[in-house]
Amino acid sequence: MDDIKVFAHLTKVIEEYYARQRQGQFLDYHSPDELRGILGLEQPGNPGDWREIFAWVDKYLAYSVKTNHPLFVNRMWVGANLPAIVGEIITALTNASACTFESAPVSTLMEKYMIGEMLDLVGFKNGDGQMTTGSSNANMIAMMAARNATNPSMKQAGLFGQQKLFAFVGADAHYSMDRAANILGIGVDQLIKVPLDPMGAMLPAELERSIARVVESGGLPFFVAATAGTTVRGGYDPIDALLPLRAAYGFWLHVDGAWGGSAVLSPRLRRLYLQGLEAADSFTWDFHKMLGSTLMCNILLINKGKQALATALSAGDGSYLFRNENADEMEDLGPASLQCGRRVDSLKWFLDWKFFGREGLAARVEKSLELCAYAEEVINRSPELELVVPRTSFNVCFRFKVEGEKNNDFNLALRTRLYKEGTTLVGVAYLDGKLVLRLLVINPAAERADIDTFFRHLIAKGRELLRES
Repeated sequence: MDDIKVFAHLTKVIEEYYARQRQGQFLDYHSPDELRGILGLEQPGNPGDWREIFAWVDKYLAYSVKTNHPLFVNRMWVGANLPAIVGEIITALTNASACTFESAPVSTLMEKYMIGEMLDLVGFKNGDGQMTTGSSNANMIAMMAARNATNPSMKQAGLFGQQKLFAFVGADAHYSMDRAANILGIGVDQLIKVPLDPMGAMLPAELERSIARVVESGGLPFFVAATAGTTVRGGYDPIDALLPLRAAYGFWLHVDGAWGGSAVLSPRLRRLYLQGLEAADSFTWDFHKMLGSTLMCNILLINKGKQALATALSAGDGSYLFRNENADEMEDLGPASLQCGRRVDSLKWFLDWKFFGREGLAARVEKSLELCAYAEEVINRSPELELVVPRTSFNVCFRFKVEGEKNNDFNLALRTRLYKEGTTLVGVAYLDGKLVLRLLVINPAAERADIDTFFRHLIAKGRELLRES
């Protein structure tokens, strides 16, 4: 099979899979041991045999989760947008590294253009930005930039002999904040978790009390992260209420919008959830989540000047790569990145942006919120279901009601049964010791009928489990 026939056959495989990704079950489940036997990973290969390669591709597709299936409601991402898929294929085909203009001229211009578009959208008037490998990495970079801005000598001298630094996040903040504190030498003990209100939002008065205690003990509050859409509840910390505290204490105010940052696209939802965002010091946002670009696709924006990232991050001699010799004095992206090799993520986001436009993407976010509100209505109407916490935004945390102390065990068994039967995959989490089923409705093709189907399957299986117990 020559190269042209390989591409022709690949196109056929892609077409057939894409056409049936919303059909049948979302998964043909097998236990790890069963699946290992079916796949036969240890069998010897035949080098150069394209028929064998495509046999592996067929197995991969046959037993993988159909993430674009309407009953895949487990994660903060689903099957990707078609323009982004096109971009992903072209990115793999060209196989460039987006670290220098000379090796990636088109993607460099595209990334700079998209950074400019996002800075304008968010309202950072004198900002900087980069595409990163995801918000976990972006949160760490923001914390690093804050650390180095607080005391520029730390970049060279480190934390030795310095005033102890403290960072503050809401109690439901993403675990990447803990890892960032660990990696950067801040120490997880110096990452203070601030109590929340009943809607899952950080309490500004509690933040101020925590900061005051740190200052009184001789510590330096250098970083506060407001979460825009927490992972489990979907809570939004009040950015505008944190701005006066920043003025008083001088910390860096970061907004982690990995999940809920997409609300910035809709003027109505921005007013509802992101008041004060334009005054924050940094903001991260995942396009591969609610907006459907392919994994991974993220941006970190800094509201601290055009060279804020390069100033904070660059170190070491990279002159073999970054020589400032490019045409028309085009600045490379690599010096302001933690990575040396940088995958081209700008193409897929650029194509999505051009294809859907801000209005189209905003409509997608608003539709997701409307479907979550509808799911809440279904739960409240059902005598067999209950909300565990109030719905704040895009997350619906509920459970099947069971008498007695085995509610957690029952709901976990219910969720597992639905998964293993290939019916649906819904998220699970714990809130104050209660196991909740976390429903996320972000598939752009989803409709109310899909919500009804999900709950119909769940209630029927719940009744079946009750009869068995």
